Amino acid sequence: MLPNKTAWILFLLMASILGTMLVWPIVTVISGGFFVDGHFTCQYLLGVFQNAIYSEGLFNSLKIALGSTLLACLFSIPLAWLAYNYTFPGQKVFSALVLVPMVLPPFVGAIGVMQMFGPYGAINALLHCGPIDWLGLHRYLGVITLQALCFYPIIYLNVSAALANIDPALDEAAQNLGADGWTRFRRITLPLLAPGLFAGCTLVFIACFTELGTPLIMNYTRCAAVQVYDELKEISASPFPYALVTVVLTASVLLYAMSKWLLGGRTYAMQSKATSPHVPKQAKGLKGILVLLPFLFVVFFALLPHIGVILTSFARPGSWYQSVFPAAFTTSNYTEALGHGMTISAIRNSLVFSSLAVVANIVLGIGVAWVVVRSKVRGRQVLDALSMIPLAVPGLVMAFGFIAVSTWLAGLPVVKASPSLASLVDVRVNPTLFLVIAYAVRRLPYMVRAAVAGLQQTSISLEEAAASLGAPPRVTLRRVTMPLIGANLVAGTLLVFAFSMLEVSDSLMLAQKMQYYPITKTIFELFQLVGTGRYLATALGVWAMSFLIITLVGSSVLLGKKLGALFRA
Repeated sequence: MLPNKTAWILFLLMASILGTMLVWPIVTVISGGFFVDGHFTCQYLLGVFQNAIYSEGLFNSLKIALGSTLLACLFSIPLAWLAYNYTFPGQKVFSALVLVPMVLPPFVGAIGVMQMFGPYGAINALLHCGPIDWLGLHRYLGVITLQALCFYPIIYLNVSAALANIDPALDEAAQNLGADGWTRFRRITLPLLAPGLFAGCTLVFIACFTELGTPLIMNYTRCAAVQVYDELKEISASPFPYALVTVVLTASVLLYAMSKWLLGGRTYAMQSKATSPHVPKQAKGLKGILVLLPFLFVVFFALLPHIGVILTSFARPGSWYQSVFPAAFTTSNYTEALGHGMTISAIRNSLVFSSLAVVANIVLGIGVAWVVVRSKVRGRQVLDALSMIPLAVPGLVMAFGFIAVSTWLAGLPVVKASPSLASLVDVRVNPTLFLVIAYAVRRLPYMVRAAVAGLQQTSISLEEAAASLGAPPRVTLRRVTMPLIGANLVAGTLLVFAFSMLEVSDSLMLAQKMQYYPITKTIFELFQLVGTGRYLATALGVWAMSFLIITLVGSSVLLGKKLGALFRA
């Protein structure tokens, strides 16, 4: 246990850093919407609702989030329940394939889907029909389907983890008392499932509410995320962008609170260990096929964007036109994509930004976890909750907040007089500092949860024994604690690094000069190029997808079934 004085110093240090990195950008956004020329006003905030375009954008974003979350639940909950209750042929393979959508940002998958469902794409060729623009006719359905297929594994992981923690003896007792299957599910399984379901649904809902890349690629511009992106050029001239982002933030917090009230308001405690192990039923023959069918259905549609991206990346430019498959294949897209001037700098930038974010996260994650688990400081749970803010606050809002902070700092006389200071704090000159902070902040919950889990599983008696033998705290940390929680830290590091490499909202908004573009911003910009753009963009997307697959496999090996705990609000 940390000495009280040391614990307080560490607590205040961590709280100050998190306050600067998390609270300051949010407060800057809110104050920009309410305080104009030093005076408090609600004029611009009300103006957001009075503006028909902004109101429509907020309503559409709400529809996107609701539709995507419902679809994601429809995909994930039955699969998690089947995987928990049955063993069937091919279960290990399909349990892994279910998680594959996490390895591709939804806006990259949208490029592949557009190639397949566009007016002259594969679907029209397969159906032998005219140039029907399926996505143009059903843009909303296309957006929510793509986002649901990308984010449903988060709900699947949480529901699977929640099911694994349910004591089978409770279900057996209810069955012995005459309760049928539906009653047992409604009265026992579902209430015990609520915390995990709430965690997954909340993350998916907020992510879809403020997802920027997919609506941009799909040209679904009447939504709040795209409107915020379009308003960046007015950030110094008008309070309206601040007011719009404040409304988005308020809506996200209210939606979080509402979902917690509906899904997470009632929780039920169980014994720490089940009194009897859960034994899934073995499904063979026709029954096994029936259990397997939902997995086949979901995996097929979930992999369609990936298939479209891979096929496009190998297609010779101009060869996939009014045909089911590309007429000619080539690997030159990969060579050209990796050799493109924009791509080389993007890979270097992403590696630098993500590596620095990992270093910051390791320091912050261990510091916060140490105070939460190894001290008795009053208010340590507030520090834990503060580190979880990025799960409830959309990345879009945080990115805008960083831009607002940068704009304020760039306007200070001392910064204006010093080019070196301007290059450090002005995102229009050099966004490196804010991109690193943004990446670190967005993925901090993963590192904190991984470190907290490691410390909770490590007996404090080992550290006390080292201290009693005369080892100072730094030696105990280096020689005893760190090796014991090493696997958790490595898993958290892999996830932070991988998801930082593929961060979308922060990259699109903060990187405003080509020389500082990270990978995701480069994929988006390549897609805009006429001719070979989409082929180069998908080739770079396949590289990113392969990288994330390796990372998630490594994390799942280290954490096993505990991987889902990193995706909880």
